[in-house]
Amino acid sequence: NANTDYWYMWKLPLFGERDVDAILAEAEACKKAYPGHHVRINANDRYKQVAAFSLVVRRAG
Repeated sequence: NANTDYWYMWKLPLFGERDVDAILAEAEACKKAYPGHHVRINANDRYKQVAAFSLVVRRAG
């Protein structure tokens, strides 16, 4: 269940990354490495130090 499980990080965060293609390439690599698992992208606001948004880009199963 995506709402109750602990989420592991794929790699170290991509701090300051602005290239959308690079971010999506990492999401694709994660999907290929972990088929059958949920994949989520998180974005944080570096000034407010809070999560700006969270998006599930692949559902398990």
